[in-house]
Amino acid sequence: MPIGVGLVGLGMAIAPHMLSLRELERAGRVRIIGGHAPSPARREAFTARWGAPAFAELAALLEAPGLDLVFVLSPPGTHLPLAQEAIARGKHLLVEKPLELTAERGEALAAAAEAAGLRCGVCLQHRFRPAALRLKAALDSGRLGTPLSASASIRWWRDDAYFAQPGRGSMARDGGGVLLTQAIHTIDLLLHLMGPVRDVAGFAATSPLRKIDTEDIAAAALRFENGAIGVLDATTVARPGFPERIEIAGSRGSAVLVAHRLELHGADGAPPEVFGEEGSGGGGADPMAFDHGPHRALITEVLDAIEEGREPANSARSALAVQRLIEAVLADSSRRA
Repeated sequence: MPIGVGLVGLGMAIAPHMLSLRELERAGRVRIIGGHAPSPARREAFTARWGAPAFAELAALLEAPGLDLVFVLSPPGTHLPLAQEAIARGKHLLVEKPLELTAERGEALAAAAEAAGLRCGVCLQHRFRPAALRLKAALDSGRLGTPLSASASIRWWRDDAYFAQPGRGSMARDGGGVLLTQAIHTIDLLLHLMGPVRDVAGFAATSPLRKIDTEDIAAAALRFENGAIGVLDATTVARPGFPERIEIAGSRGSAVLVAHRLELHGADGAPPEVFGEEGSGGGGADPMAFDHGPHRALITEVLDAIEEGREPANSARSALAVQRLIEAVLADSSRRA
């Protein structure tokens, strides 16, 4: 039977999810029950664009016949209470990043789903990009040898229109700036590839370009538990915005991942293996200018996990590591201020 899906929060993040769900619906994997948002305008726009029902009340969606899985796509600070309502009705979850405003609240959300025996995935779709999957396989197979050095560079641009949205860039709405809101995908992928971080030295600042109370420039030096040394560089002040980049150097070779394109370099000096194509990633002024394929793969993983009775690879608990690292970077920066 198709898994019944409902969506809570019908703002900017809705498009890649609905594009993916429409394709999965045609394949017989899901049935779209409908969406909910407090805003009548957003409900009307959702129905007009996607031809799906919109529920004025959250309870009506959660109690709709056939609902199995709830996508929580609302602002981060609402994730825990919304998840708790869905869990109380026995619904599985897919939560937009970040899991919550803080790692502590994210832990509470993950624990609630686990205690109820329900699956909870998180939208960290960069793990599911084909080039990232190829790099992960290369590392796991030992092709690059022992990881020695790694870096992540997220030099993006967000314009005035982006920050003109109410609450955008504020601690109250977003819970953080470039690290938690934009760079989190690439930082999560770095951890997914390299493993946990042991030591952090961080710096963060707010530029004079916009009136926000969160950081839009950040950098950190990292020591991973495997002994490798790393560097993190993240900003949204780099016009016109550049593709995010991860580089890993190992004892037997190196990898350069630029958005959707991967180069694998061996120690023999032969021409690199190139996989994927060049793309802008999420670096430009339009944060939604990307292919929805990784979203579809991510959603498929959650559907498979529900059907197979296991935790998804992108589980809520797996998403706590990146949030804890971000908090460590900001905490260290505050100590140095």
